[in-house]
Amino acid sequence: MQALLENWPLWLQGMGATLFLTAVTTLIGLPLGILLAGMRVSPVAALRVLATVWTEVARNTPLTLVFFFTAFVLPRLGLILDFQVGAVIALTYYTSAFFAEAVRSGINSVPIGQAEASRSIGLGFGQTMTLVVLPQAFRSVLPPVINVIIALVKNTSVAMGFFVFVLVSVAQRLSNSYGDQALEIFVGIALSYLIMTVPLGQLVDHLERKWSVQR
Repeated sequence: MQALLENWPLWLQGMGATLFLTAVTTLIGLPLGILLAGMRVSPVAALRVLATVWTEVARNTPLTLVFFFTAFVLPRLGLILDFQVGAVIALTYYTSAFFAEAVRSGINSVPIGQAEASRSIGLGFGQTMTLVVLPQAFRSVLPPVINVIIALVKNTSVAMGFFVFVLVSVAQRLSNSYGDQALEIFVGIALSYLIMTVPLGQLVDHLERKWSVQR
C-alpha cells in the first residue's frame, strides 16, 4: 500500500474520475432507461419494438465491443469524439438497457387494475405511468436500480483500455514505477472499488429489509 499512500493525489484523481463517470452515466442513463421501460409497455407497437431492440442488443453485446464502436467506428463515420465523451456514450447505451429492465420489472409488479382504473377516469398512457404506476413501482425498482449502479462502477474500468483515466489506470501507472509492489497496488485498487460499492450494497439490503417489514 506504500505506493498508493505516496501517490495519494493520483489515487484520489482516479477515484474522482470513476465516480464522475458513474454519476454522469447514471444521470443520463437512468432517465433514458425509464423512457425505454415506458416504451416497452406502451400500447404503440412501434415504440415497443424499438425499445425491445435497443435493450436486447445492448444487454447481449459485450461492453468492450460497445467501447470499440464509439472509439474507432464512429470516427470512421465522421463523428470524432473526445475519449471521455465516447466513454459516457458507450456506458450510457449499455447501462440504459439494464436500467430499463429494472424499471420494467417494477412496472410489471403494479397490479394491472391500477392502470385500468386510471384509464377509466380519463388519464392517458403518459399520465397513468407518471402519476399512478411509477410512484407505486418505486419501492420495487430502487434496489435493482442501485445494483445496476454498482455494476456500472465496476464497468467504468473498461474505459481504461480506450484512453480514459479511471481508477484502474492508477494501478497501471504505479505498477510501472513500483514493480515490486504490483500485488499490493492491485489489492489497494480492488479495495478502493469495494469502498465505492459496498455501501451501495448495504443500502440495497437495508431498503429490502425495511420495506419487507412494512409489507
